[in-house]
Amino acid sequence: MGLIGYLIYFNTIKSDDFINSPYNTRQDTFADRVVRGKIMSSDGEVLAQTNVSEDGTEERSYPYNNVFAHVVGYDSNGKSGLESEANFQLLSSHEFFLNQIRNEFMGTKNTGDTVVSTLNADLQTTAYNSLGDRRGAVVALEPSTGKILALVSKPDFDPNTISENWDTLVNDETNSSLLNRATMGQYPPGSTFKVVTALDYFRTRGSFNGFSFDCQGSITKENHTIQCYNGEVHGTEDFYTAFANSCNCAFAEIGTELGGASLLKTSEDLLFNKKLPLTSYRKSSFTLNGSSGIPLIMQTAIGQGNTLVSPMHMALITSAIANDGLLMKPYLIDKVTNAGGDTIRTTEPTDYKRLMTSNEAALLGKLMEGVVQNGTASALNGRGYTVAGKTGSAEYDENGSSHSWFIGYSNVDKPDLVVAIIVEGGGTGSEAAVPIAADLFDAYYFD
Repeated sequence: MGLIGYLIYFNTIKSDDFINSPYNTRQDTFADRVVRGKIMSSDGEVLAQTNVSEDGTEERSYPYNNVFAHVVGYDSNGKSGLESEANFQLLSSHEFFLNQIRNEFMGTKNTGDTVVSTLNADLQTTAYNSLGDRRGAVVALEPSTGKILALVSKPDFDPNTISENWDTLVNDETNSSLLNRATMGQYPPGSTFKVVTALDYFRTRGSFNGFSFDCQGSITKENHTIQCYNGEVHGTEDFYTAFANSCNCAFAEIGTELGGASLLKTSEDLLFNKKLPLTSYRKSSFTLNGSSGIPLIMQTAIGQGNTLVSPMHMALITSAIANDGLLMKPYLIDKVTNAGGDTIRTTEPTDYKRLMTSNEAALLGKLMEGVVQNGTASALNGRGYTVAGKTGSAEYDENGSSHSWFIGYSNVDKPDLVVAIIVEGGGTGSEAAVPIAADLFDAYYFD
């Protein structure tokens, strides 16, 4: 291809789908002519860049090492994360046209465009450090726009050494370090699912008023017994108190009243068994239906049974609650600039789907505020910001071992930060996940 023809083709005709296609034999040509662009955080930190030595050797480097491993990804042994999603932009160059002609004649590569992500380096680092050496995932979103501010998955890897350690990472089924648990992990939701059960109850009954339940620490139906945590007896509860207490007995009773078909409809309204607005994810699973038996309904209503969900999906549900019922399409690329800093394109926030009415969202928000003010997430109360949330303890084996969950959002002037956290084997939500949430909210408002 001639020089002028190439430049016209490269700058005007090529498309994202074409350059990213595995069948595109011209990818090597693009890489031969362009030094892959930078990936930046929203607060100006370099997350990925290509270093060029004097002899022209190129090396992709990741200054934050493991911290952004899954969300930024890697650019060797295939591609993942933003390195894959933004491949087109990173291999594009919008340098001044005459500079490109000069570079061509001098045998110098053009500088690839810079992808400015929505990720906040401080918040990401806080999430990474707070999760520590434990397995799990942390997601933080801006509910009013859909911006993904932080996304951490552990165990992790160092993208700087991905090639050297590839065989070990691929074959390590014990840690599955390459798995992005935030988007691909499948977990029982535990008591975070009570948000779904509560929404179904409201849609069926029209109000939370008039509900009353006498919790004796356990409930048995058709020879199947559900217990509250440690067999705690909560006594007489209204709906708000039962939710704040995360009363398994009350919600098992609610589930049997609602039935499998009703719970299925509301769950699918919240995107269970449905496509999510993401580029890479595993679909959440909800198997209850109208023919399901009472024992399974009881388990499912409290977030056990066969239900599986990703942390990102729970973050999206929480985001809709925080944003008056409207889910914004989540995104990672804020804007693309050329090497000189001129903006080439920006991402505008986009409505994805209304998951619930604004009234339903407000009522769920009130339930979740009670969890922080008077319930299982009280450690988040009185910290200089208002939080609404739900804890969860999701049992995953016959010994009663539990994953620790927390979903929630802060509300200062407007709902402006959503978090979803899971700590594998972490116990109750208040034990492991809530302290991580506190670190995130503190960092967001005070650092």
